[in-house]
Amino acid sequence: MKTHFAVIALLFVTHSCKAQSQPPPSSSNAVQNTLTDAEQAAGWRLLFDGRTTAGWRNYGKPTISNGWKVQDGALTRVGAGGDIITNDEFKNFELSIDWKIEIGGNSGIFYRASEDSGAIYRNSPEMQVLDDAKHPDGQSPLTSAGAAYDLYPAPPGHVRPGGEWNTARLIVNGNHVEHWLNGFRMVEYELGSRDWDSKVAASKFKPYPRFGKNTQGHIGLQDHGNVVAFRNIKIRVLP
Repeated sequence: MKTHFAVIALLFVTHSCKAQSQPPPSSSNAVQNTLTDAEQAAGWRLLFDGRTTAGWRNYGKPTISNGWKVQDGALTRVGAGGDIITNDEFKNFELSIDWKIEIGGNSGIFYRASEDSGAIYRNSPEMQVLDDAKHPDGQSPLTSAGAAYDLYPAPPGHVRPGGEWNTARLIVNGNHVEHWLNGFRMVEYELGSRDWDSKVAASKFKPYPRFGKNTQGHIGLQDHGNVVAFRNIKIRVLP
């Protein structure tokens, strides 16, 4: 009987973790940095054309530094480049993005970022990008791949090793936020909720009064000192 219930529970968990209305994960055989007809019809747009850094600039600056290059069809941090953001701002959206981090590397994806806090992490929540197996932050669910950094923990076992591509999905709709990684929902939370406020108060973000308060802003990619590449960066604005 216990085995029967365990199988049912496993099926339920597996079903509940399936991504819904998510663009199909990229593969080495797919044409990168393009939209299918179905994606275009659904309102998706590319944030990276696969050839240039158009649409991106450094945080707090009008242009993008030489530390970010397009390599092999990916927007890549190749040297000291600083955090970068989209030129455009977004309020409610669904973002799909492939990322590949070097072995032992660390980076992040920011959302609703503003440029009034001196540094992007002081106002913008972060979805962690990490090689869990080789970076010390992978030892804690609060700072492992897919987590809402230092706030909401990510379950283990869904990130691929350093040097391999992952597909992330970020849903931000009003106060509701979901982090997905390789088809699994890693984190779900409500901005401004009592739970959110208590977690921020217990985190490294407590000194920053604007943290998580923006209702719209830029998408950001973090320079944390490691080689990291992003491709198939696409977004769908939600009503």
